[in-house]
Amino acid sequence: MALQFEPQVLSGSLQFTEVLNHRIHKGNLSGILAGEEVILAGTEENVVIQAGLCTVTLIPSLGGKISSIRVGTEELLQTPLKPLGPRTRTMSFSDGDASGWDECLPSVAACQIQTEAGLATIPDHGDLWRVPWQTLNSTADSATLRAACFSLPLQLTRSVLVAESTHGWQLQLLYSLTNMGAYRVPWVWCAHPLFAVDAGDAIDLPASVHTLRVEGSAGDRLGKNGDIAAWPIAVTRDRGEVDLRTVVVANSGIGDKLFSNALDQGWCSLERKRLGLRLTMRFEPSLTPYLGLWICDGGWPDGAGAKQVCVAPEPTTAPVDSLAIQDTWSRWLDPGETFTWPVELQIDRIAKTL
Repeated sequence: MALQFEPQVLSGSLQFTEVLNHRIHKGNLSGILAGEEVILAGTEENVVIQAGLCTVTLIPSLGGKISSIRVGTEELLQTPLKPLGPRTRTMSFSDGDASGWDECLPSVAACQIQTEAGLATIPDHGDLWRVPWQTLNSTADSATLRAACFSLPLQLTRSVLVAESTHGWQLQLLYSLTNMGAYRVPWVWCAHPLFAVDAGDAIDLPASVHTLRVEGSAGDRLGKNGDIAAWPIAVTRDRGEVDLRTVVVANSGIGDKLFSNALDQGWCSLERKRLGLRLTMRFEPSLTPYLGLWICDGGWPDGAGAKQVCVAPEPTTAPVDSLAIQDTWSRWLDPGETFTWPVELQIDRIAKTL
């Protein structure tokens, strides 16, 4: 079954589909996106794709990580807190480099869940950031990678295309998830792009968002798990007010993970004022309805060592981190079933204000 989605879903999705279809018909991606078994040698070499001044680097051997998105000489992603290196099936995310853009599947939080095959144990931030991915295809401006989970029989294929746009650049991503097993399995997917930030940078959400649910907040500054924080002006634990739209200074100890309700408009933007760039994550809410928002101004990881200073707008299938929390948002795939969805990162030039 070929991957399909409506052309009006995202601003560049029609163009993206046409490009992929052209390459499929030429034989470059034949079988890859259709869910067929493809046996190709893996690669440990970085994959670099480019459009104009925008360069994207992927590391197949390290969880298929998008390790770098650069515009000219400026890096847009959080740089590694620790040296890039091999991962194990049980290490915590904080024991790794905690940088770049990973994919969280089949859960974000470590958990256990009962399946027809028995109890499945899923590690912190899921399986895929810790396993090698196969490079199935790469060109000057696109790449397709694939990886298999080990806690559940799921296989994810991700295609990435970078292109110049009227006001900057677009990074188009197309995901395809297939149940390769003989039994029905649950899953949660969350994109995990950690964007570097400076004090004064600004976050924007759709006008329909007035509250966010707290998944976790360092020092409980916005409350405990399950509490509700107002957006954009939230009340802190000490009864003060804070504008969540504005990035504060590094080393403030802030580390907030928040979730939206199901959205009718799928986007979140981040203005990098010093760089003169607006980064907008776009997603189709009929397919991936929720947005996770990680705001970290030096509040994570715990303990000594380097800290994240980043904002992560995270399109996701669920408004919770744990697959073990089942509700109306829960997703299941039958044996052989495939689910497909798009995501877009739009990078627009704006006036520098810092």
